[in-house]
Amino acid sequence: MATPESVIEIGSTGVRLLVAEYSNDGKQNILDRSDRPLAIGKDVFTSTVISQETQNQLIQIFLRYREQLASWGISPGECTCIASSAFRDAKNCDPIMDRVLVQTGFKIRIVDGIEENKLMYLAVSECIKDQPVGFKKDDTVILVVGGSTTEIMMMSDGKMAGVHSLRIGTVRIDQQMRNQTGSYNDLQRYVQESINNTKGSLESELNLNRVKHFIAVGPDITLSALHKGRPISTFLWEIDKKDFSDFVDEIQEYSVDECVARFKIPYSEAENLHVSLLIYNLFLNFTKAEKLLVPETNIRNGLILSQHSVENDELQREFKMQITASARGLLRKYHGDEKHAECVRIIATKIYDALKDEVVLEEHARLLLEIAAILHDIGSFIRYQNHNIHSNYIIRNSEIFGLSKKDITIVSEIAKYHKGNSIPQDEDSFLMLPRSDRMTILKLTAILRIADAMDRGHIQKFSDFSIKIQQDSMIIHTKNSENTVLEKIALNEKAGMFESVFGYKVILL
Repeated sequence: MATPESVIEIGSTGVRLLVAEYSNDGKQNILDRSDRPLAIGKDVFTSTVISQETQNQLIQIFLRYREQLASWGISPGECTCIASSAFRDAKNCDPIMDRVLVQTGFKIRIVDGIEENKLMYLAVSECIKDQPVGFKKDDTVILVVGGSTTEIMMMSDGKMAGVHSLRIGTVRIDQQMRNQTGSYNDLQRYVQESINNTKGSLESELNLNRVKHFIAVGPDITLSALHKGRPISTFLWEIDKKDFSDFVDEIQEYSVDECVARFKIPYSEAENLHVSLLIYNLFLNFTKAEKLLVPETNIRNGLILSQHSVENDELQREFKMQITASARGLLRKYHGDEKHAECVRIIATKIYDALKDEVVLEEHARLLLEIAAILHDIGSFIRYQNHNIHSNYIIRNSEIFGLSKKDITIVSEIAKYHKGNSIPQDEDSFLMLPRSDRMTILKLTAILRIADAMDRGHIQKFSDFSIKIQQDSMIIHTKNSENTVLEKIALNEKAGMFESVFGYKVILL
């Protein structure tokens, strides 16, 4: 018998519970769900903190959910609790997390925008997987409008071209416009200009005119689908572009109270409906897509699915492909040398695999090495001299699908030390990192420096080689042993860290 699993999500406008289980055939069955409104976003955007009154309400909601989960035999410690951008932005989030843990037993984990994208991608993929929708082969936009941010994923020919967590959200815009007494036209212009500011950056990664599929996720867009769409399957709708645009215009004529009465939705949802649908419509108009696809899913479904994805080899391979595709998309945006990056990636992973028993890192580290290899020279876009410093800056301030902020920090540090004579241990910022992160950075940087040296001329000379560990040496045998002077000089310059970390001299034959 399947064991029920539960997720609680703290969003900008409410706290939501999902209880689900997996059947033997791998399908997710929803057992229970609840949604309690809570104005966390409004608090944070007006005062930067969550008020005492809202904190008390949050505690009461968790206590109610604790009773609800007890009926399913689930304890607070067995429930996954996540909080997104509004809670994350609150200056007093840490003491509130502690208070919730002490008083209710629930441990809250804060997720960043990139993890939200990953979980939403998983949820959408699951919802659409049995339908003839080729979003994994065509140019596609996946858009999720929230109270604090708008999450967007852009796919080119089915591969991740860019991901962004945009600071454009319904509650955020409502608070910014609250002191204005303008009309709907003023609101539309404000939202339009906010979105236009992002268009240039988005189109540097994906030509929006080529977008074939526009996938929109969220309760507001689901409401639109129920009234103007056609069901494709149990949890998937389709809306014609013109029908949706007409519905958005119609909604703007209704007051919040009228929305509550007409659509039988809570007041907290009705408050944000006008802005939410306007954002979806404006992004849709950037594209040539003639329809919206609306899956009824959410980040909570994605989180439960992610806990099963570790056992799903096919899903893991797809995630890895989308993560590396996102990194390549970022490199392409900054006009990097893709052939050199791919060559270094192949060499680095081959060295990693040869030393696997001595690297002794989590499996995820190999993927971080691949991403670092792809992006190590990206800083050359700014200036080739000291490009490793510029690479560190670009990576640290970019978004890469599937990587957490911690992952991006590790990758940026590896890129920073892939060249030059400085060592990480000389910098206080490195020494302040957890020991496990420091060892990951040192080991992966040492490997990357060797791989980069082997393509010093950026001509991909060594396409076929073998690695042998012999006593105190790592011997690299190449099929092309002629004219290797440049590579041997580069190895002599870069091999010091490798010998220090792994204890092996590097010999190129």
